[in-house]
Amino acid sequence: MAFVITSPCQGEKAGECVDVCPVDCIEEGKDQYYIDPDICIDCGACVVVCPVDAIVDEHELAPKDEVYLKKAEEFFQNG
Repeated sequence: MAFVITSPCQGEKAGECVDVCPVDCIEEGKDQYYIDPDICIDCGACVVVCPVDAIVDEHELAPKDEVYLKKAEEFFQNG
């Protein structure tokens, strides 16, 4: 299980999530931040500080937001 950064981050890229992540699993992409699902420890620290409520538990993703989990997986595979 991991957290996923969704559409509210696009263009916003506030970055508070990066500063609080204890395992450094969040990286900046071209249009948004991404959480590495293989490193995330599900602590939820990023969720609390996100000013745009863009971070969601992967098991609670709305069907329309599942694309963001795939984007994160691709980002870290190609990174």
